[in-house]
Amino acid sequence: MTSTDTRAPLVYIVDDDTGMRTSLSWLLESVGVKSMGFPTAADFFAAFDVDTPACLVLDVRMPQLSGFDVQAELNKKGATLPIIFVSGHGDIPMSVRALQNGAIDFVEKPYNSQQMLDRVQRALKLAIQRSLASQKRRDLRKRIDSLTPREREVLRGVVDGKGSKRIATELSISVKTVDVHRASIKEKLGATSIAALVRDVVAVWGEHSDGATPDSDFIA
Repeated sequence: MTSTDTRAPLVYIVDDDTGMRTSLSWLLESVGVKSMGFPTAADFFAAFDVDTPACLVLDVRMPQLSGFDVQAELNKKGATLPIIFVSGHGDIPMSVRALQNGAIDFVEKPYNSQQMLDRVQRALKLAIQRSLASQKRRDLRKRIDSLTPREREVLRGVVDGKGSKRIATELSISVKTVDVHRASIKEKLGATSIAALVRDVVAVWGEHSDGATPDSDFIA
């Protein structure tokens, strides 16, 4: 599975204050960090690339869509980019709301340049980690889609924590056939073991269907 990403990380800056966007862009450029600035949420969404590792410096108060609206839309899309909120009128309830909804930081304007750089650097490291994990899930999803209908049935049984005998009984096939399918699934999904396969598939599917853990007789 893909485990590397050669694209340079990017900082999106969404703020209706032109001066703030420009000054932050220059600050980031001074340390070799690429950025893109947008005055509105609509402009940002038009340019947003889910496949690029990035973080977002986001103003709370903007015309049309607020920073919280942007955050909600990104959460709805399942986007993983870390968000640093900035506001000239911040308060504790506002910062709590931002962090509870997944933001990693909340900074009041005017901010200290070095502290902002430190925050952005931390956010970019997290962005790269999240991007790699997201790419791995996308690759695995494609591999799962390549399975035959029968292999998908067997995979569901494995993820549900069922042993080969139980899967064979439920699907009215032989245990040997189940084992053949399991081996094929393991190869197609690039898993090093059945335990690793279950862990990775659960991350993509989001949950076990019955909350069970794998039976020890088929952990390889």
